[in-house]
Amino acid sequence: MYKFLKPFLFSINPESAHHFTFSMLKFSRFIPGFSLFFKKSNINLNPALSKTILGLKFRNPVGLAAGLDKDAIAFNQLGKLGFGFIEIGTVTPKPQPGNDKPRLFRLVKNEALINRMGFNNHGVVEAAKKLRNRTDKTLIIGGNIGKNKVTPNEEAVNDYIICFNELFDVVDYFVVNVSSPNTPHLRDLQEKEPLMKLLKTLQDLNLKKKNPKPIFLKIAPDLTNTQLDDIIDIVKQTNIAGVIATNTTISREGLNYTEEELKNYGAGGLSGKPLTKRSTEVIRYLKQNSNNAFPIMGVGGIHSAADAMEKLEAGADLIQLYTGFIYEGPQLIADINHAILNKK
Repeated sequence: MYKFLKPFLFSINPESAHHFTFSMLKFSRFIPGFSLFFKKSNINLNPALSKTILGLKFRNPVGLAAGLDKDAIAFNQLGKLGFGFIEIGTVTPKPQPGNDKPRLFRLVKNEALINRMGFNNHGVVEAAKKLRNRTDKTLIIGGNIGKNKVTPNEEAVNDYIICFNELFDVVDYFVVNVSSPNTPHLRDLQEKEPLMKLLKTLQDLNLKKKNPKPIFLKIAPDLTNTQLDDIIDIVKQTNIAGVIATNTTISREGLNYTEEELKNYGAGGLSGKPLTKRSTEVIRYLKQNSNNAFPIMGVGGIHSAADAMEKLEAGADLIQLYTGFIYEGPQLIADINHAILNKK
């Protein structure tokens, strides 16, 4: 069904297409024939695909990355498409509109996106309220948390604490997002000292809970090897669960667009096929140089089963889709899970 819907979606503004799709998902049960959208998902429930990591049983290793279901609006319906887990957010303590529009662009020639959304969301309290309506208890939910734009970095830890506490009872794992390029100075929190302080604070808070939740750190693909070494050290010292590699890139290398065209698109994080190689490199570096010390979720440029298998072979324990899902549709989930089953 997606191949018939895609030309229409790609003919309209990307953000409008997103809202239209989510409205359809939300009200899918009332739309005649829309059940065909979920037709291919049975393979994704094959018990042979299930994987237990950090005490969490993922029904399959293909998840949806944060950024699509920011406000936990359609996670139940997205789960029916075949995902093994859904990551909502990024959410912030207070609602915020994000950056000015337009802020989302398709680079079709490279099967990529540029976004500078800026953590637009309705706030963590609203997200938590929606997550209490989870209908499928086998669907793992992650909560991706960030800081409000107006919060100075010196006070950022308080924003993460608020989000952590609000979501604790309604998510299965957390993701600390300090790697988005679309909130001013957010990436400064990836430096060793502030990052160590932030993660240690959250982990200390986590360990005081009756049932601590895994905390992952989402990192940028633009980090140097020296910075990746710091990440490995920080994860080990703070004893957080693992890493999500990677977020979007600020690089514009290798794109089939002129400098003038790229200038018109403006700033923002690039995702999609141009990120495939670099995100895999980061996964492999972390896995090898940490001596397989922690789980890694691989994300970035997964547009085919082959892309996914490459991430898994590089050391990813789980993978997540974002831009590839937009370009390829739900069939991509089934294709990847078929490839995983054939490899077993």
